[in-house]
Amino acid sequence: MASNPSNLYSNMSDALANAVCQRCQARFAPAERIVNSNGELYHEHCFVCAQCFRPFPEGLFYEFEGRKYCEHDFQMLFAPCCGSCGEFIIGRVIKAMNSNWHPGCFRCELCDVELADLGFVKNAGRHLCRPCHNREKAKGLGKYICQRCHLVIDEQPLMFRNDAYHPDHFSCTHCGKELTAEARELKGELYCLPCHDKMGVPICGACRRPIEGRVVNALGKQWHVEHFVCAKCEKPFLGHRHYEKKGLAYCETHYNQLFGDVCYNCSHVIEGDVVSALNKAWCVNCFSCSTCHSKLTLK
Repeated sequence: MASNPSNLYSNMSDALANAVCQRCQARFAPAERIVNSNGELYHEHCFVCAQCFRPFPEGLFYEFEGRKYCEHDFQMLFAPCCGSCGEFIIGRVIKAMNSNWHPGCFRCELCDVELADLGFVKNAGRHLCRPCHNREKAKGLGKYICQRCHLVIDEQPLMFRNDAYHPDHFSCTHCGKELTAEARELKGELYCLPCHDKMGVPICGACRRPIEGRVVNALGKQWHVEHFVCAKCEKPFLGHRHYEKKGLAYCETHYNQLFGDVCYNCSHVIEGDVVSALNKAWCVNCFSCSTCHSKLTLK
C-alpha cells in the first residue's frame, strides 16, 4: 500500500520537533540549521571543539571518549610526540626505548635501516638492528661476524675477499656445495661457478667479478665500464672510441704510436699511401668531399 507523502513529512517534522542538541540538550527552532554528525544532531553553534570551542576547520574533527576535538587540540592533548623528529604522531606509533616514534623515524643508530618491522636490540643505550648489534658485540670481543648468518664466529673464520664466514656457511647459496677461491659474489650472496653461470650474470674480463650495472662488450668479452682500459696507458675509454690489435684495446693516441696512422673516416689502420690534412690522417679512398663525397686531392 502506497504511503501518503504528507504523512511522511508530518512524521519527520514531529521527530525534529522532539529532537534535542547532543551538546546542550536544547530543542531546535523550526527554521534553524541543524548539523547531523553520524546521526547526532547539533545546533550549528554547538558543533565545536570541546577544548577551544571553535568550529572545526573544513568539518574535520577527532573524537576521543565521546568528545570531539579539532586536529590541533587533539594532538596537543592526546597525540604522542616522536622521539626523533619531535612531530606529533597520528596513526601507527612505535613504543620503544621509553619513547614514541613514527615508524619511519625509528631507525638503527648505526646503519639507519628502519626497525619498525625488523625488531631491534638495545646496545649501550642505542637501538640497533641485529646485524649491527652483532658486529658491535664481535668488535668488543675481538672476533669476526659471519657474512652469511651475521652471528659472531667463535672458531677460526674462513676469509674471502676480506669478509669472514663460518666454515660451514661458506657454501653456494643455490646448490649448497662447499665453495673454493673460485666463488662468485652477487648481491651479497655467494655462488659456485656453475650456479653463477646459469644465472646469466656477465663476468668482467679484467677483475673476473660479476657485472651488475652497465656492461661493455668488446674483444669478445664483457667488462665493467671502469675496467675497459687502454692496454698502454690504462685509462678507461668511458664510451670513447677504441682500436683493437691482437686481442688488446688501445686509445687512438697510443694505437697510432704503436701501429701507425688510423683513418679519420673509416677508423682502420691505413695501409699504403696516407693523406695528411687538417691535422688528421686519411685513406686515399676516404679523403673526399663531406657534402658530395667526390674524391679530393691535396690541391
